[in-house]
Amino acid sequence: MTNRNRLPDTWDLDVIFPGGSDSPEFALFLEALEQDIAGFGERVLAAEREGASAETLETLTSELESLQARLIEAEAFASCHASANQKDKKAVALGSSIRSLAAAFESQLTRFDVVLTATPQHRWDAWMQRPALAPVAFPLTERRTLALEKMSPALETLLNDLAVDGYHGWSELYDATVSLVEVPFQEENGDTTMLSAGQAQNKLNHPSKEVRDRTFVAWENTWEKHADYCAQALNHLGGFRLQTYKHRGWDSIHKEPLDINRMSSETLASMWSAIEANRSFLLDYFKKKAELLGIEKLGWTDLDAPIGKAGEKLSFDDGAALIVDQFRRFGPKLADFAAMAFKDRWIEAEDRPGKRPGGFCTSFPLKKQSRIFMTYEGSMTNVSTLAHELGHGFHTHVMYDLPMLTQNYAMGVAETASTFAELIVSDATIRAAKDRDAKLALLDDKIQRSVAFLMNIHARFLFETRFYEERKKGTVSAERLNELMVAAQKEAHHDSLASYHPHFWASKLHFYITEVPFYNFPYTFGYLFSTGIYATAAGEGESFEDRYVSLLQDTGRMTVEELARKHLNVDLKKPEFWERSVALMKKDVEEFLAL
Repeated sequence: MTNRNRLPDTWDLDVIFPGGSDSPEFALFLEALEQDIAGFGERVLAAEREGASAETLETLTSELESLQARLIEAEAFASCHASANQKDKKAVALGSSIRSLAAAFESQLTRFDVVLTATPQHRWDAWMQRPALAPVAFPLTERRTLALEKMSPALETLLNDLAVDGYHGWSELYDATVSLVEVPFQEENGDTTMLSAGQAQNKLNHPSKEVRDRTFVAWENTWEKHADYCAQALNHLGGFRLQTYKHRGWDSIHKEPLDINRMSSETLASMWSAIEANRSFLLDYFKKKAELLGIEKLGWTDLDAPIGKAGEKLSFDDGAALIVDQFRRFGPKLADFAAMAFKDRWIEAEDRPGKRPGGFCTSFPLKKQSRIFMTYEGSMTNVSTLAHELGHGFHTHVMYDLPMLTQNYAMGVAETASTFAELIVSDATIRAAKDRDAKLALLDDKIQRSVAFLMNIHARFLFETRFYEERKKGTVSAERLNELMVAAQKEAHHDSLASYHPHFWASKLHFYITEVPFYNFPYTFGYLFSTGIYATAAGEGESFEDRYVSLLQDTGRMTVEELARKHLNVDLKKPEFWERSVALMKKDVEEFLAL
């Protein structure tokens, strides 16, 4: 293994807009965007007053797609700078300005919805057959249907305007709070280093139990100090959503995330039921892993602890080579994309202070590029995260030549592409393992993800569902949030752990994202759905890549049930598909136990 990196582990954003968050070119871009959003609004109002023709709808739709692409470009640029350097106050301010632009655009779209809903059904059906509209008929019809379920346009516009400093403001407060988080970590020489949240999170997966446990105590204590701020943010985000749903007449807290994910409640219920009924095999894995780690019972930080050779560090170069090589065994398109991402500096992976925690992939549709953010420390978990985010990037990459409206795929299918990429890397490395210990370590790393998606994510779903039920009655205290979190973790993990993570609700960014509530169950959907796709791919070999690309390209123009029926010939509302996917994970555990 090499020790020195030849590949750059910091990204290049200057090819998007030169000059960082002070970029004059970006400032002009935002200025033009603001003017064009206003101009779009004027043309929408004219269409609303005078009545829309098919030609008017075609023009407005084309303009809408252009504005949407430019907004995504702007949001991604500001977000990348703010994530890579949490002290970049200009980037944070730009993010706020762009959210104001996005709110203004949403208000214009609310007026656009009036144009859509005012069109009689027979005329709408005819319009959707026109060559310029047929390719975007699904997202336009979806938008029209959802608009009929909301408040009046005037109230929806007011809601969007108030959300900037209310709803989104609380999310920004949380981000600001996280940027101040510093976790004390005692080095081997006795010195204490203050770690960012992202750096400390990596230490929770350290090979040494003593280091993990010591870091976890400091981690919990640190979040406890910030818990009241986080609880304020979470309560106000939840309260805003509940009031919005009440005035729209929505009685289910799951309606919005299900609509966003183009998923039925029957599919969600079928998935969780199959998981709850079939995941107990993971308890056998818990017992064996505890034995291998030399402890009586796994604690929270032991779940992701590496065993054996998985604890060895893998340089960024070696991690990249591993990913590209294994992607190539699946197909050339995925491998070539990953190689391009590494070579062209699309990845920010440097392990340094000042970065926000977690990882993400964001797109720049105008430049037809992606950017991936993470903190790479050299563990197999880091390699998996990198493969995961490259899966997201590939998904976006194969859709760039489609109409912008059909590039808006739901989170559940987004997680399908990313977890599929993870499976390719993990399974290939397990097959190629040269000895028992290496294979055991790699299997353990893979099974950790099954634990995460079948148990940890379920705990988040249970917590969030119960939080909203209690939030309807009033503010939920930080202490009560801890209780709800631990209760959900115990239920999802069959109360089989020696310790839990009370402040997980405070440390997990996903609970504070305003774009979509319940930023949890789509991960599990994506993991199980991708497992089903992966089983199909294994049977067909390299020829499957073109079919896979075709499936990804359909993710923005049909429901998940339609997607599964067309490409896999399965019914997601029935438990059989989910049970088969869970059974494949059971095979991993059986192999692990046999070794």
